[in-house]
Amino acid sequence: MTEERWEFVMPSLGADMESGTVAEWLVKPGDRIRRGDTVAVIDTDKALIEVESFHTGTVESLVAGIGERVPVGTPLAVITAASATAKRRPPGRRPAAAAALGQERARRRTAPSAGEPESGEPRAPSPITSPLVRHLAEQRGVEEAVVHGTGPGGRVTRADVERTGAPDRVRASPLARRLALELGVDLAGVPATGRTGAIRAGDVRTVAARGARPGSAEGTARAASERTALLAGAQPVRGPGLEPRRDAMRQAIARAMTRSNREIPHYHLSTTVDVGAALAWLRERNRDLPVARRLLPVALLLAAAARAAGEVPELNGFWLDDAFAPGEAVHLGVAISLKGGGLIAPALHDAAGRDLADLMAALKDLVCRARTGRLRGAEMTEATITVTNLGDQGVETVHGVIYPPQVALVGFGKILERPWAVGGLLGVRPLVTVTLAADHRATDGYIGARFLTAVDRLLSHPEAL
Repeated sequence: MTEERWEFVMPSLGADMESGTVAEWLVKPGDRIRRGDTVAVIDTDKALIEVESFHTGTVESLVAGIGERVPVGTPLAVITAASATAKRRPPGRRPAAAAALGQERARRRTAPSAGEPESGEPRAPSPITSPLVRHLAEQRGVEEAVVHGTGPGGRVTRADVERTGAPDRVRASPLARRLALELGVDLAGVPATGRTGAIRAGDVRTVAARGARPGSAEGTARAASERTALLAGAQPVRGPGLEPRRDAMRQAIARAMTRSNREIPHYHLSTTVDVGAALAWLRERNRDLPVARRLLPVALLLAAAARAAGEVPELNGFWLDDAFAPGEAVHLGVAISLKGGGLIAPALHDAAGRDLADLMAALKDLVCRARTGRLRGAEMTEATITVTNLGDQGVETVHGVIYPPQVALVGFGKILERPWAVGGLLGVRPLVTVTLAADHRATDGYIGARFLTAVDRLLSHPEAL
């Protein structure tokens, strides 16, 4: 038997992402994980993203600590697996910044601390030698000197810290504490689902979604005290709704849009579509359905854009290495405004293959998770074409900027009733302006016109969507 080892690295969760912050670990050393399991929450300046493992195995070690900001490509954890036929892959080349960070960490581990002699009798080791256990001690407010170690050589274990932990402090992850602060949730009454009985961020979101504020008066007072302590801290992890996050998000958006305008030769097309037949069909379909299952006009618009992208695949994909790479499916990026300000465009996977009811449900779920920091890594990286709909804001025409490395962006404006001639007769019809911004390196106006014609046709025959 041989042992195969992989490095779980800071993923690139967007074309403009250069580094990220580990907001929460959802695993610990010794945990068995499978490919696709969520292992960490990463703060990307734009959003909190749940990232998955690409491998099946056992978590050997966590390299990056919570709150640590590291460049893309930097190792965050090590995963191992026993295999009779394991083939050790050569280590990939790391970015220069990641390599420099690794060298600096190695130097810090071997360099003597201030006041420690470089030669002679070594300094007595700290009773807490594991970074994970030390982090747990700090999180629970436990002083190293008061912990009785039961591990080999008197070392302090996780169980020792948990036994010694302050009884009046609620056990919760740092991300859960920050979310509780922002959402006004009292941690004292939040049910914990963590593997060690600690409250996780998802537990706080569940309580916040119900609109509940559980906890006794004593618990509320303790929560207020913890919020005060957190606000007084030196470097809290930045979160949604805070001014630093808005600034960071605007800077990230500015970098991406600057790159887009610098590198992509845009061309723009627009058309006006009569959606009278689509809205009439929608009213008839919704007539006997409960409110929760009714479709909104946006479902028709997104479905038409996705099906049109499937019919005109030249607009569905990426510009990589000076060539167009078509998408394997239509993963529709949907621009979503966040409550604290800013914009993200996560992907609705396989949008062209979904029926309208499924698409509507998936959209509601995506918007909810985007605004509560529960997006997954694949949703932030796999969009093949993006749609922005500003009609609910009263905007009539949207001239978008392509998000690299995609090659197209579709815009929908507000549905307005206007004079319109049908069959030689003038009347008032509900109309929507549909725009396309496309990359001239990948396509030209003729292909773009084919796409808009397909959108028009599909919205004129909603029963086919």
